[in-house]
Amino acid sequence: MAEMKFDFEHALDRVGKDALAVETIPFEGAEIQEGFSRIPMWVADMNFATAPSIPEAVIGRTSHPAYGYFVPRKEYYDCIIRWQEKRNKVTGLTEEAIGYENGVLGCLSTAIRTYTKPGDPILFLSPVYIGFLGTMNATDRKVIRSELFLDENNVWRIDYEDLDRKIKENHIRFCVFCSPHNPCGRVWERWEIEKAMEIYKANDCLVFSDEIWSDLTLDGYQHIPTQSVSEDARHRVIACYAPSKTFNLAGLIGSYHIIYDPEIRKQMKKTSDATGYNHMNVLSMYALIGGFSETGEAWLDELRHVFTGNVQFACDFIEQNFKGVHVAKPQGTYMLFLDCREWCEANGVTIEELIRRGIGVGVIWQDGRPFGGTHTIRMNLALPLTVVQEAFGRLKEHVF
Repeated sequence: MAEMKFDFEHALDRVGKDALAVETIPFEGAEIQEGFSRIPMWVADMNFATAPSIPEAVIGRTSHPAYGYFVPRKEYYDCIIRWQEKRNKVTGLTEEAIGYENGVLGCLSTAIRTYTKPGDPILFLSPVYIGFLGTMNATDRKVIRSELFLDENNVWRIDYEDLDRKIKENHIRFCVFCSPHNPCGRVWERWEIEKAMEIYKANDCLVFSDEIWSDLTLDGYQHIPTQSVSEDARHRVIACYAPSKTFNLAGLIGSYHIIYDPEIRKQMKKTSDATGYNHMNVLSMYALIGGFSETGEAWLDELRHVFTGNVQFACDFIEQNFKGVHVAKPQGTYMLFLDCREWCEANGVTIEELIRRGIGVGVIWQDGRPFGGTHTIRMNLALPLTVVQEAFGRLKEHVF
């Protein structure tokens, strides 16, 4: 193995640094037993230091002691265009099509307030990222789920007949697509996206495509931008990206949309401007520039290898040691979505008790039921492999 350029072997000590992952236990009544250290494996951020080019860029900017109103740098847009072309094979992207967003959920909120009204149904492929569900509740929209299914090879697939039927039955005109899919970790193939987009087109649906995980595909998989599969998709889709998942920057806030259609851009801007909230932070701009650099790209490529190894270890360990626990091996993201129903029923243990047992030995995992399923758990593998191994060892010895 080639010598590592970056440190992915040691966990970052985030105690006292305001980190949600280490300051919070996300399950009521659960406590860590004495003698067990805390291993954060729930909220989707990393226990690694970010790419060194990012603090270099941010600290470089903060060294100038003026932080007043500013104009976004042309370099910001150039970095996005260059990144999308190199990483995702995007051509024809211009500065005009790129817009800053205070997060993917903020962009989604703007889109649904622009193109739907309270009470309207919006379709999601399920399991569904819980942030989406929170946005639907906050804006009083109705969630319609089209359930993904596992094929004979244990790969998550879209039920296209169900997708079409749900859209027609509920008179849906706005759909949310997630690529790569969270929490399942599917990296959709081109033909899968094309087939979904054909259904959206036939039913005249506007599509919001969350592509925040696009940089974190595992070895052997390539992200296909939803807008790239056809000319119709290019003008039907509002796509949202961010460096936050890629480089662990959620605390800095800063996403961006790509909207090719000028009328959709105009309407989105009108809604966004009405709130007055959607303004870029100067430090998030420099963080993106630092990330979308040669150093950031080298860091990301090494990180993807680390995640590929962590996912392989975890899936193999579960298959060999946790009888009755099922997981479809992710192709992207660093999250696992466990189905523990068979194990719970065989052992007479509720999913609530199972979650508490894991947290009791310091494995801070997440209740997966809000995403979908009756006995599901979501796990974050963005830690050094030795820490992941420690966590699964505890689960084997004390929980399963």
